[in-house]
Amino acid sequence: MKQSEIKALISLLDDEDYEVLNHVETKIRSMGDTVIPYLEDRWEESSLSPLMQKKLEDLIHDLQYNAFFDRLQNWRNNNSDDLLEGMWAIATYQYPELSLEKLRQDVEQIYYEVWLEMRENMHPMDQIKTLNSVIFGKLKFGANTKHFHSASNSMLNIVIDLKKGNPISLCVIYLLVAQKLNLPIWGVNLPNLFILTYKSGNMQFYINVFNRGLVFSRVDIDNYIAQYNFPQNEIFYQPCNNLDIIRRVLRNLTLAFEKVGDDDKVKEIEKALQEMMRD
Repeated sequence: MKQSEIKALISLLDDEDYEVLNHVETKIRSMGDTVIPYLEDRWEESSLSPLMQKKLEDLIHDLQYNAFFDRLQNWRNNNSDDLLEGMWAIATYQYPELSLEKLRQDVEQIYYEVWLEMRENMHPMDQIKTLNSVIFGKLKFGANTKHFHSASNSMLNIVIDLKKGNPISLCVIYLLVAQKLNLPIWGVNLPNLFILTYKSGNMQFYINVFNRGLVFSRVDIDNYIAQYNFPQNEIFYQPCNNLDIIRRVLRNLTLAFEKVGDDDKVKEIEKALQEMMRD
């Protein structure tokens, strides 16, 4: 549709005829998030009634949520090997105009800082020491203990900007950089704590990114599980996939909104999580 036609359609949102109004809303929704800038322009008009403003706000939110949901679906169905794209899709829930390319550039810059310090034929432990030195020392990334349950901890763009995150968001940054360096590092789903593992041949050890990249062993995981009386499960020791990571980020986001009593957002994220859980 032409711009003039879209604007004319939006102007009919205050029509008193229910059938006209229903047809207009259906048509606008069918256009997807491309129509949002026109709705926002209309919302900014000072002559609008509070009722009309609320109607526009609801439409904009619904379109933004549908776009977020579609991005997650598309990632799961077509691009689940790209963890960064999955994290970007989640971040667009709160930041719908976030650019995937901008996020890639930000991660690329972190990778470049680490790459400068890497040397050929380094021992795995030295590789981890270098990653830790750059990410936690030079770049000052760290645990967001003050606002542990904040929704911002699940938004990778905010974690990169503030250099503060929860266990899984910090692990994702560390993991993305490590994989660009071709290091055999993956995520591990521990109860109440997300960690990483370095696994190559007969060598395997674990990395607690939330604790500045502390290296530990399988025995330490045994002790952790015993301390909290968790049932034994091999998934506590072995790599998980990208879909597992995205699911866990969505669970964290649900908990974040539960903590502040935002029931509408809880329901929206739970719907997205259910989509990620289907077989």
